[in-house]
Amino acid sequence: MAIAGVLIAGGGVGAGGIGAAGSLSSGASSAGSAVESAALRNISARKVDGKKAAKSGNARTAWQRMGMRELRQSAQQQVNCVAHSFGRVREFLVRTPCKSLDRKIFAVGDDKGNVAVISVAWLGFRTAAHAQDFKRLIDVHGSGDITPLASGVLGMADIRFTANHYDSRIAGSTVVLAEAEAATGHPGAELLDSLAEVAVLLPRP
Repeated sequence: MAIAGVLIAGGGVGAGGIGAAGSLSSGASSAGSAVESAALRNISARKVDGKKAAKSGNARTAWQRMGMRELRQSAQQQVNCVAHSFGRVREFLVRTPCKSLDRKIFAVGDDKGNVAVISVAWLGFRTAAHAQDFKRLIDVHGSGDITPLASGVLGMADIRFTANHYDSRIAGSTVVLAEAEAATGHPGAELLDSLAEVAVLLPRP
């Protein structure tokens, strides 16, 4: 409103300025939308190839298909899931213990300085029914989580995982969880979502 008032005070030139500014703004907005749409299509296409590589167990190739390269990774294997969980998820695991827990964390980056951290966890249960019950619970945002490996094991500053970029799946009696977060730069929400969708397809170590 303040900008429009200044332009109108300038008489005919001001009125022309408003029209020109509006046209420029509209053009810039359209161009920005077109670029954004192209970027989303590019990520979607890359994700298809990334998922194929992940299913075959080749994490490095999966990240490359997503336009990223693997910088570091670390893995740990435990039996006690309760000790590495919190919230209602922990309460569930107290009542229904898991049989095994494998966790991995990856740092991936591109040539523009964008770095993402990806957490993957595989929980084995005694029965497929237990796995399904667990997945239904953990898929509810705010129900708790399996604590991801700390990014400090990669020699990086600690990253807080929010589960905003999350995916899960069931493989028999195993539940696979994947989360992604930005570490440096601006990887973008769509890329982080896609990285989680690709990572969840990695087979158990």
